[in-house]
Amino acid sequence: MEKKNLRIVFMGTPEFAVGSLQRLVENGYNVVAVVTQPDKPVGRHASVLRPSPVKEYALAHGLPVLQPLKMKDEQFLEELRSYNADLQVVVAFRMLPEVVWAMPRFGTFNVHAALLPDYRGAAPINWAVINGETLTGVTTFFLDHDIDTGRIIAQRQFPIPDDADVEYVYDALMQLGAQLCTDTVDLVLSTDGNAPSQPQQDSEAHHAAPKIFKQTCAIDFSLTAKRIYDFVRGLSPAPGAWCLLTPRDANAPAQVLKVYKTAKTHESSVGVEVGTLKAENRRLFVATVDEWLEIVELQPAGKKRMAARDYLNGFQHPEHFLLK
Repeated sequence: MEKKNLRIVFMGTPEFAVGSLQRLVENGYNVVAVVTQPDKPVGRHASVLRPSPVKEYALAHGLPVLQPLKMKDEQFLEELRSYNADLQVVVAFRMLPEVVWAMPRFGTFNVHAALLPDYRGAAPINWAVINGETLTGVTTFFLDHDIDTGRIIAQRQFPIPDDADVEYVYDALMQLGAQLCTDTVDLVLSTDGNAPSQPQQDSEAHHAAPKIFKQTCAIDFSLTAKRIYDFVRGLSPAPGAWCLLTPRDANAPAQVLKVYKTAKTHESSVGVEVGTLKAENRRLFVATVDEWLEIVELQPAGKKRMAARDYLNGFQHPEHFLLK
């Protein structure tokens, strides 16, 4: 079978998935339909519906779009069957029921932004950076009953630079994942749907990658400077790590402060109260459990992201505050 004859249904929602869909479309693969999440209400009164990045790309390229509320809805399943897909490709979508992933004759494979079985879950890129990993990658695997546990088809590695934030790694893995996506489709084609795959070794799964919530992003300054440094870059620029700027005067209110970039100083802060702030030469530092950590970029409540040196222009006597 030639790739123009292999009928593919693509499933995905965020920008990360667009990289793979774009590569399929631009390289002449036969994407017959796209499945994505329903439009998301946004705005002050949730009165505006925003389409997903995958939907925007699909419509711009004349691809049919399906947006089921429930994956087991009979009307959706009937419409999905009508496309008579040979293969389904999933990138950053949602857990699928068996009635969906088992529908195509060649099955359904997923592009996951980690080296499975490590970092199963919704936020593998964030957690890899947060945990200070120096190596990550992408994996394609066939879907089965449990999330991110199917048979591995192929993997590609990507080294994480020590100064990389999650945006850098996200962009790199989006492109690497797109390449692996088409490589995997080619493998399915060349084996007439019998692409070789290997079961995951659960003994190699050391970390989970659960969904990240607001409270997940709160900085704990009682950790080491290295762990806080990794934590901040693993959440930058989105959703963003945050802390509370707390006056030592207990009668004054605390303010939320987002932190987007820090720098290691290797200067001991042992004996200094954790969260203590100091300013030197228009640079801002906070005491952690072991070393001073420089805060390089931040965002005060109600203001834009800015360099710490600019923030210090209007922030007097940092020693009167703690970060908590």
